[in-house]
Parts: sequence; structure tokens; C-alpha cells
Amino acid sequence: MKKNAIPLFCALAAIGIALSLYAVFFVAPLQYGMNEAGKLNGSSLFYNQKIFYFHTAHGIVLLVAVVCGGLAAILFLRTRKPIWDDVTSTMIEVAAVFGAVTLITGSIWAKAAWDTWWNWEPRLTTSLLLWLLLMGYVLVRRFAGPSADRISAGMAIFSGVASLFVYKMVGQDSHPAAGTEGVVATLGPGMKGTFWLTAASFLFWYLALVVSRLQSTRAERELRELRERGLDLGVLQ
Repeated sequence: MKKNAIPLFCALAAIGIALSLYAVFFVAPLQYGMNEAGKLNGSSLFYNQKIFYFHTAHGIVLLVAVVCGGLAAILFLRTRKPIWDDVTSTMIEVAAVFGAVTLITGSIWAKAAWDTWWNWEPRLTTSLLLWLLLMGYVLVRRFAGPSADRISAGMAIFSGVASLFVYKMVGQDSHPAAGTEGVVATLGPGMKGTFWLTAASFLFWYLALVVSRLQSTRAERELRELRERGLDLGVLQ
């Protein structure tokens, strides 16, 4: 892993987030609508709609990260190379944080848009279950003992499959739709560029966290291996 990867991703993320904040609050238009009587309709959110850029960006990065983590877990089970276990654990651990942010910002948006923090609808329930799977992975990977790597790898693969169901559930009920006909595809010119800038910025931030965590995870693994060698040779007691 190149030493300049973390500074590069951090710099790109910092610049991108700074530009995103400016674009979100000073470039992107306010969201409101008029009814036939020329009055504001009930769907007008004004500044409350701005959280969309952060909620959706975190959600996209979350789903991509979980799928990639599942693929890394498959490679680990096929090759049994520790590097793929380290990649899986770092990607899933950071994805769990992004999942928490997605749920929190989504609840704030729901309160502003629909006057409710949470509904037990398929889209919300599957999102919560996915986050619980990620948290379960973190706990199993740390505390399940010698077989933790294999058990957690299976959970990572299952989480990757579950993320596809979460993606399909977005668009159900009153939630903005995903995909080529979703809310991102229908954004106006002043909003679409701002959204993709925000998404790219948080992607760089995610990569910076993953690379940093991967380096520390590999260092922890090497330290454990050195300690085990020392115990085998009688150098350590």
C-alpha cells in the first residue's frame, strides 16, 4: 500500500466536502412546489431537503462498499489469503459507520418530509437489518475465536446479497425511487452536479478510512504473528 494513498484520499475528500457544502447551500436550488391555486404545496421542504445530498451519498457508498466487501470475502474463502480477510473486515467496519449515518440522516429527512421519524416499511426494515448484519459482522470478527474469519466471511457475503434487496426496496411506498428512473436521474441541472460531487467526496472519505484501517489491521496481524513465533521459540512467555 503506497504511503501517499491516505493523504491523497484525505485531500480529495476535504476539498470535495468543502466544495459540496458550498454547492449544497449556495448553488443547489431550494425544493418547493406550487399547487393550482398558486400556493405552496405540502411537499415543499426548502432547506430541509438539503439533507438529501448527504443521506443519499452515504447510502450509495454503503451499498457499493458492502457488495465489494462480500466479493473480498468470497476471495478469502477461495484462497484463504489473510489479505482478503483484512480487506473484508476493513470495508465492512467502515461501511457500518456509513450505514449508521444513512439511517440517522434518513430519519431526519423523513421527519421533515412525512412528519415521522420511522415507519416499519420494507425499505426501512431491510436497511436496518442490513446495518445490524454489518454490526454482527464486526462483533463476530472480533470475538468468535479461531473460526471468526470464516464465519464473518459468510456474513459479509450474505450482507452483500442483502444489500441488493435493500437497493430494490428503495422506491417502495413514498420513498424516492432508485435506479435509472429514480430521484437522482430526475434531478435538475443545479441539483444533479451537486449530488454527484457530494457522492464522490464521501467516496474518497470512505477510501481514506478503509486504507488507514487496512494498514492498522495488517500491522495488528503482523504483531500477532510475531508474538506467536516468539512464544513458539520460547523468547516470550
